[in-house]
Amino acid sequence: MKKKITKILKNRLVQLLLLGSILFLLLPLPDPLFDQPYTTTIESADGQLMGARIADDGQWRFPRVDSLPTKFETALLHFEDEYFYYHFGVNPISIFKAFITNVKSGSIKRGGSTLSMQVIRMARGNQPRTIFQKLWETVLAIKLELLYAKNEILMLYASHAPFGGNVVGISAASWRYFNRAPERLSWAEAAALAVLPNQPSIIFPGKNDQAYKGKRDLLLTKLHQNGYFDATTLTLAKAEELPGQPHDLPQLAPHLLGQLIKDGKKGLRNQVTLDVSLQNTVTRLTENHVQQLNANYIFNGAALVVELLSGETKAYVGNVNAEEIHSPSVDVIQAKRSTGSLLKPFLYAAAIDEGQLSPKQLLGDYPVFFEGFAPRNFDLQYHGAVHADEALTRSLNLPFVMLLKEYGYQKFHQKLQRIGMKSLDKPADHYGLSMILGGAESSLDELVNMYANLYRVYRHSFDQSITAQYDADNYIQHQYLTNQAVTPLATMQNPEELSVASIWSMFQAMKGLHRPEDFAGWEQFRSSTPISWKTGTSFGFRDAWAIGLNGRYVVGVWVGNADGEGRPGLVGGKAAAPLMFQIFEQLESDPFDEVPTSETQVFEICKESGQKVNPNCENKEEVSLPITIENSAACSFHQLIHLDKTQTYQVNSSCYDVNQMIHKSWFALPPVQAWYYRQYNTDYQSPPKFLAGCDQSSKTTTLEMIYPKPNAKVYIPKELDGTYGQTIFEAAHSDTKETIYWHLDGIYLGSTKRVHQLGLFTKPGQHELHLLDGQGQELNFRFEVMGER
Repeated sequence: MKKKITKILKNRLVQLLLLGSILFLLLPLPDPLFDQPYTTTIESADGQLMGARIADDGQWRFPRVDSLPTKFETALLHFEDEYFYYHFGVNPISIFKAFITNVKSGSIKRGGSTLSMQVIRMARGNQPRTIFQKLWETVLAIKLELLYAKNEILMLYASHAPFGGNVVGISAASWRYFNRAPERLSWAEAAALAVLPNQPSIIFPGKNDQAYKGKRDLLLTKLHQNGYFDATTLTLAKAEELPGQPHDLPQLAPHLLGQLIKDGKKGLRNQVTLDVSLQNTVTRLTENHVQQLNANYIFNGAALVVELLSGETKAYVGNVNAEEIHSPSVDVIQAKRSTGSLLKPFLYAAAIDEGQLSPKQLLGDYPVFFEGFAPRNFDLQYHGAVHADEALTRSLNLPFVMLLKEYGYQKFHQKLQRIGMKSLDKPADHYGLSMILGGAESSLDELVNMYANLYRVYRHSFDQSITAQYDADNYIQHQYLTNQAVTPLATMQNPEELSVASIWSMFQAMKGLHRPEDFAGWEQFRSSTPISWKTGTSFGFRDAWAIGLNGRYVVGVWVGNADGEGRPGLVGGKAAAPLMFQIFEQLESDPFDEVPTSETQVFEICKESGQKVNPNCENKEEVSLPITIENSAACSFHQLIHLDKTQTYQVNSSCYDVNQMIHKSWFALPPVQAWYYRQYNTDYQSPPKFLAGCDQSSKTTTLEMIYPKPNAKVYIPKELDGTYGQTIFEAAHSDTKETIYWHLDGIYLGSTKRVHQLGLFTKPGQHELHLLDGQGQELNFRFEVMGER
């Protein structure tokens, strides 16, 4: 009978053990173990905290740490769980000692919880301390030990333990109480933090300092006794002050932190590529620069510095610290604003790439009128004709509007999109020709990236080892995070959207220092290393831009008001460029003056026209130019003319003895261009008149209309009395002394000399204008008056 009972008990015990094992395996751990929001942080590559955004629940709870500093780990284990690496989640000896201590004192003086049990308690939301909860936590702690490695459990504890107030985890505590990373804590600081989670509400920095110091010093003594440091270190450690009120966390790049959150990096530890020292310097320079502009009611500014070859962002100042009314929280680096003239270099390079333009080629610079669009130069002056590279460095509008018309704004629209301008999200017709003058919007981030893209293509032709980050279209994106993958440029298929030679030509032109007269004093910006740079000003003086490259870095600057308010004098050259050059003074540079010989060729060009020489060009020079201009036309401005022996008149065989003619090469511009050109080039002379009686049927045009053009639609406003107002018509003649006679619809209106402008009163409808000069040259065309708008 006794054997039978014993057998039944054994069976029951086995059944209970089996049932317990099943229940243990089925017993769920919280999943995830900690379902809590985390602080979003950014830190430099060397671990310096640069910014943090508090978690959604109002706690400073940094993302889980990957490792613990030796000092803090040692102090924590000696205080909380000295046998952590030896038990299976529960320490029976500690529980027994706690039981004896609490019985003797008659109250709870000591707990027997291991770190594993405390992790379970925190993961379950710190349930009330009851015997049932203790048993439950004990069982779960054992299971935790089976599923997690010891170091993982330690990391979980250190990342989620309370350190007083709204400070959670060792990382947040180290920065809040000591303003440094956990790796830099002293023994006294590590011990001060190690004792906090035990009673964070009772022992708190700034209160109960005597009890707090007692616990810390007791732990330090224990560490000394166990041989971690000598007596001198113990004495010095005990003399260190306790942490006081929490420090404010660094906010060195708040706008980049906000951008990372938008990019889905919320609640993560983000290691960024920023250089802490440079970030502080650029922030200070930007703040000081904008402060000087406050007198003109300009309150916002932004600066971006990107290392060209790596694509890493080294400084990111999204805005200055201004009063709240001036929207300092707006990240201007990401905001879309009018581009001003910043797209001109891309058109310059694109036209060269297709052989439509030579860097020294003359471009027209005179008034043009398109339907609903009448562009003007910034200085309201017209130069008739100007070399292309000079037009770029002086940022003249008219030459680039006419160049875009010739190149095709639809084609340019596609080109910009392919080199990284993703903000160009409307059809080409939406922007039209105004695209080149700021009619399109982009961000400082995007524009800096576009310039950097082209530089890398240029540099790659000389250095195959370049690596950088690419987007889906094989174009490089500058990177903010240190853990972004990089792809060798040499492995990409046809990443160039523009030829190396055209990009080189663009950067060479951008090294010029010529600017309109309003932008005086540029010589102060000369440096030992040339900088390729471009400024931009939006319509209404709302945005001032400056972007430059020095071979190592690209720097982008924006200055203005975040709310879009324009201010007189808010122009790129005056408001943004000085800050850009101040930033460049802090940076290393590279001359980047290599000539892409595989895509260039030495051409003989005419100095005046910038085009390949023709037989009539006398003033020549040899220069390296992109091969793309090989098939371009020869000089169209030099012609051979025939003069009488006094060289006073042009002649031909119909009126003069061929043997007595003098043949001479002559640089001659079309009449409209010549009229404006001679105002800035006093040595320019139009070809002489023809001798009386000479056949002029084959002579070139000397009379040309400036406004309106043939078949134009002219809008004439109504006056207050209901009558139609006056519109100024303008013509040009190659001979400054010539008289022009004006006729409208067969009626003689009058004559003009030198300045050929005439105010016309006419009614809506179709009209015909007839102009006649003293030599019999005629100009006839029709136009339409549309009346008031």
